[in-house]
Formats: sequence, C-alpha cells, structure tokens
Amino acid sequence: MDTHETELRQRVRDLCATWDYTPRCDSWAGGFEPEFSRELARRGLLARTWPKHLGGAEDSNVARLAITEELLRAGAPVSAHWVGERQIGPELIRLGTPELQEEFCPRLASAEYVFALGMSEPDAGSDLAAVRTTAVRDGDGWRLTGRKIWTSGAHRATHLYVLARTARTDDKHAGLTEFIVERTAPGVTVRPIIGMDGEHHFNEVTFDEVFTPDRWVIGQVGDGWSQVVGQLSFERGGPERFLSMYPLLKAVLDADGLLGAEDARRLRSLLARLMVLRTWARETALALDAGRSPIVEAATSKYLGNRFELDCIEFVRGLLPRCDADIHRMYSQAVLAGPKSGIRGGAAPVMLSIIAKGAK
Repeated sequence: MDTHETELRQRVRDLCATWDYTPRCDSWAGGFEPEFSRELARRGLLARTWPKHLGGAEDSNVARLAITEELLRAGAPVSAHWVGERQIGPELIRLGTPELQEEFCPRLASAEYVFALGMSEPDAGSDLAAVRTTAVRDGDGWRLTGRKIWTSGAHRATHLYVLARTARTDDKHAGLTEFIVERTAPGVTVRPIIGMDGEHHFNEVTFDEVFTPDRWVIGQVGDGWSQVVGQLSFERGGPERFLSMYPLLKAVLDADGLLGAEDARRLRSLLARLMVLRTWARETALALDAGRSPIVEAATSKYLGNRFELDCIEFVRGLLPRCDADIHRMYSQAVLAGPKSGIRGGAAPVMLSIIAKGAK
C-alpha cells in the first residue's frame, strides 16, 4: 500500500470518527444519509477516478478501492451516492456524449443526484436479456412502458437507470438500450416492497408511456446488452461483495473474552479468505486502471464474496449466546441482508456461467 492510499484511508477514518452514525451491516444498500455523502464529496472522497472537469480527481481505481473499503469497514451510511458514483458516472464517462456527461457527472460527484437501477423485471430473474420494458420513439425522445422489480432505493432516487427494449429481434440480446429517466416524470409509479425487517429498501417501478429525451440515451441505441455487461463489472467487482458484513465481524473481534480456541481458529480461516478477496478486488481495480473490462474477475468476486459473507453469519450464529446487544443488532441486519446479497448483481448460477465461459 503506497502513501497516497494510506492518506486516503486516513481521511475516511477521520470523517467516520467525527460523524454521528450507528455502524450497520449492508450499509451501501441500507445506510441512506445524503448529508454524509455530500460531506464525502466536499472532502474530495467521491468520484476519484473521474476527469477533473466532471468533478473528479483523475485518480486510480486502486485509490478508489482504498476509500470504499474504509467506508464499508466502518459501516458508514453511503447508499445515497453508491449507485451513481459506483457505476452510473463511470458508464457515462465510458459511453455518454460530452453533453450527457456534463449534465450529470458533476451532480453525481457532489452527491446531488441519487440513482436507482432499473434492470430486473418480474418473471425474468437474473436474465437481463429477458427484459420486456419497451421504449418507442416519440419526436425528440422516447416513451417507456413496462415494470421493474427489486429496484433498490427508487423511492429516494432523483433519477432511474433503465434498460429497455427498443427493437424486437430473434436474438434476445439485441435491441436493448440504456436510458436515464427522471424518477418524478409523469407516468412513473414507485410501489414499496417492505422487507421482513420492516425496512423499505426494494420497490416495484411501473412506467406508463414515460417520456425521456433522446439526449438521455446512454451509448448507442440497440447496443444495451454489450454495454450493460461491461457496466456490471463496476457493480460486481467491488468490495461491497465481501465487506457488507464486516461491521459484524469487527464487533466480534473487538469483544473481550468472546472467542474460545476453536472460535479463534475458525476466525483465522475467515480472515485468510478475506485477505484473498481483498487481493482479488485489487486485481479487478488494476484491470480497470489498465482499461480492461474485468467481467470474469468481477463475477468471481461476487460469487466468492457472497459465500464468504454467509459463512461469516454462520460463524457468529454460534457465538450469539455470549454476545452483547450491539452484536445481536448487527447479526439481525446481516441475516436479513444475506438473501439479498446473493441476488443483487446476479444470482450464483449466472456468476458461475460467466466464470465458466471465461475459462474457455
């Protein structure tokens, strides 16, 4: 780790140490605090890899990894900026017109805009090629009609990323297009899906001939499949795929007299796996810095990261009779987040298919 990464990590730690929040598991999905995200932006800790004229620092993905690791380790409330900074901004920088970049990227870099991802649909599971939401040309824009499901944070978003079908072809992977849609546009309806914990995180979003301007098309019309496959590398390959439960693990590590000899052995095994996953995430970041789209690396990180997190939950389960209320609180968060963690970004069979195809 170089001096620059160390300095960035310390800046995150300094902010978290002075901010009034309660650490939680799955904070990148459930910890919504816009002012914290804006403070990160004011301190130059968001959009590190983006061009300076778009609000960034022209830094490396390795440097960004250092920041995101520290935020997740601290269980900080980061969901307000997470999707926009993690993948929408990079997708616009990769494929958007200069006008589209200038319209959105600076506002994403300052955490002014909040994005939700409109990918999954009813009856489609993790098969994005089964998208049935349609977009039809209408003058200088498009009319979108359809439904999206499990849309995280849509009720709080200012904008939605939407994958829609713009042409019917024999090849279901063809004829897809990426759009930006204003969440408050006429015809957009957001219905809550309340979780077992009583929290409102997921949503069903309906589009009834919703108009979006032509300038809000991302990339090329009809190239949505190849574009979204590359975009998912940003979503699947980050440390949130194995650090979502870290606040729970840290609470166990900090508890005096909690672990017996066998518990300590199992914990050392988990920590060894964590080091491998961190190394893998770093390799993914280096691949992005080299200009590659690390599709297989990202799928591997997502698959192994979920297995690691589930094993962390199982490890703590055996300790619960000796744990305090804070560990019980985070354990409950982890248990409820576990099934979501396995689905978000693609279910395990989809990840294994990507890995297997990449090994040929």
